[in-house]
Amino acid sequence: MIVDGARLAYRHTSGRTGEALVFLHGTPSHSHIWRNVLPAVEAAGHAVLAYDLLGYGASERPPNRDTSVTAQAGLLAEALTQRGIQRCTLIAHDIGGAVAQIFATRHPDRIDRLMLIDTVSYDSWPSSTWRQIIRDHLDDYAAMPQADFEAMLTRQLRMTVADPARMSGETLAAYLAPHRTPMGRASFFAHQVRHYNSEPTQRLAPLLKTLTAPTRIVWGAEDRWQPVTFAERLAADIPNAALSVVAGAGHFLMEDNPARVVEEIQTLLKT
Repeated sequence: MIVDGARLAYRHTSGRTGEALVFLHGTPSHSHIWRNVLPAVEAAGHAVLAYDLLGYGASERPPNRDTSVTAQAGLLAEALTQRGIQRCTLIAHDIGGAVAQIFATRHPDRIDRLMLIDTVSYDSWPSSTWRQIIRDHLDDYAAMPQADFEAMLTRQLRMTVADPARMSGETLAAYLAPHRTPMGRASFFAHQVRHYNSEPTQRLAPLLKTLTAPTRIVWGAEDRWQPVTFAERLAADIPNAALSVVAGAGHFLMEDNPARVVEEIQTLLKT
């Protein structure tokens, strides 16, 4: 679909229940991360929209285009309107969770329910390592040889799961695929890393208490990137929020335990 002049790769299926579920991924990932979740949701008869954020996955990577979480929230609003989705249950992971928080505080009338999975929030991101890279070495990292870049990204991806064996073979290859060209490598730094910035989530933190939609916070107990303390803080700040911590799962909960994610969605839909 073309949204604000940019092409977004997407999956949109109609349902019969009247429920529309919209899925937002994070970084370093794309909508592939939902592949083991969407079929069960669609089989239950719900409408589904999942897409690659601008600058991610198979979506367009236009030069000099703002791909910050704030800009992505604006694109989300336009994408929903284009697909005829007036209200939805918004399910978001990692920086997709920042997009969801911004959208939900801007458009509370368009949110039926909200699920935040191992999301960035407050000042939880980027890590101290990425802050230093962005501040002092971003151009050097962007110019690294492809083999070194893939090795670095592989190390990052294996940190996202509780069992590193889950991030190997075809699964690992699918996450590396969008970055295995010079443009893909450049886009990773230009469209993702360069916009690792917690200012938007820090600004909206006081607005979380205004959210009224039923909310479920779902977290991997072994998340090495977003500690569970941030999940507890979100659950305390958002009214009508329930917290569910999943043992034996890391930051990419949909890789470690997709069946549990489906169960959590089913629980939320009963709210």
